[in-house]
Amino acid sequence: MLNDKELINQLLDIYDQKFLANFLKESTKSNLCRETINRYVKGKGELSLTVSEYEALQSLLPQPTVQPENADFTFIDLFAGIGGIRKGFEAQNGLCVFTSEWNKYAVRTYKANYGNCSSHKFNEDIRSVTLSNDESVSEEDAYKNIRNEIPEHDVLLAGFPCQPFSIAGVSKKNAMGKAHGFECTTQGTLFFDVARIIAARKPKAFVLENVKNLKSHDKGRTFKVIMKTLDELGYEIADSDYQGNKDPKILDGQHFTPQHRERIVLVGFRRDLHVHEGFTLKNISQYFPKQSPQMGDILENSVDPKYVLTPKLWKYLFDYAKKHKAKGNGFGYGLVNESSIARTLSARYYKDGSEILVDRGWDFSLEFNDPKNELNRPRRLTPYECARLMGFAHKGKDEFVIPVSDTQAYKQFGNSVVVPVFEAVARLMKERIMRAIEVDEGCNNAA
Repeated sequence: MLNDKELINQLLDIYDQKFLANFLKESTKSNLCRETINRYVKGKGELSLTVSEYEALQSLLPQPTVQPENADFTFIDLFAGIGGIRKGFEAQNGLCVFTSEWNKYAVRTYKANYGNCSSHKFNEDIRSVTLSNDESVSEEDAYKNIRNEIPEHDVLLAGFPCQPFSIAGVSKKNAMGKAHGFECTTQGTLFFDVARIIAARKPKAFVLENVKNLKSHDKGRTFKVIMKTLDELGYEIADSDYQGNKDPKILDGQHFTPQHRERIVLVGFRRDLHVHEGFTLKNISQYFPKQSPQMGDILENSVDPKYVLTPKLWKYLFDYAKKHKAKGNGFGYGLVNESSIARTLSARYYKDGSEILVDRGWDFSLEFNDPKNELNRPRRLTPYECARLMGFAHKGKDEFVIPVSDTQAYKQFGNSVVVPVFEAVARLMKERIMRAIEVDEGCNNAA
């Protein structure tokens, strides 16, 4: 059980002093103010929470959904964002034992929503674990540090950022005889950190997620380096040899939520465990919802007026689209109604919301400045509608906590993954994961 100071410090990783003071006032009629909490945290005063204050604050902390004693498998969550991939694998009774995320606002949202067992570790900059930012560190020492910092796990999850691979950029280290294999070709990229962890920890499986354009980045060279690296590390990648336009590795979120959102998903199984044969992401279609999703599934009937576009912004977007349409271009806003499938939600949504605007009855046959029509200006999605669009929440059941500003929330959801896509990936993988655990344990016992 946490003491008073530990509880408050843990909550201050998520909320600020003002929020906690207001929450206590509303829930327990407490007189505890922001200044008192601030002084206490800084060690300038004493504080003893009442039972009701403690219980109220404790209710803000999420509880673990999976416990070590009943988990089916373990996983780590790298470049975690707000935990979209984790959420999918927890739904299959996986236990998260390590998380890494550097963005302080994403960390707040993550910690507000995922309870962890006492053995779970939270890390910010993954390079502090892989030691990739120090060229003087040997591979052997880097792997030793990884094994010290990251617990043993069955599955590695990573939505790693895509950076340019510059083989020429590591020529100096190569010339010094310090690098070989993937250590040479991937150094200086965040994929390198993922590869180092795989090399050091040898998980039974992994799931890597990135934008669809990873395949064509740098004329396909980046993707070739990634696939070659994973092969050299001893893993079979699902659908790795697929040629053609309908690549099973490209998954579209619109099968699960009303949003066209294509991402590349690399599923790998350790080759020596012999559980990969016949696995294909083509089979994910068996988990598609029977009913095709539509925007009506996520939209509210009434929202705060602050989400309605200002006359100035709507005029700008309207004229911008009109100008490009006249030139034969497709640039412009995306207007949706209840039966629509939306464009891809982006991290820039907070700027103007142009890719997904909700139609409120604008009549395009009238003059733009018609006073009555002005009242029907489109609106942007609310943060909770974005949460539903990404599969973190459901209409009428918005249990996902958003402890950050609207601007940060839009960035976070725009940078995240469609949760039910990865729940389906986890469901598809689980039987193989369990078999891999059994095979690995048998090999260890035999040894």
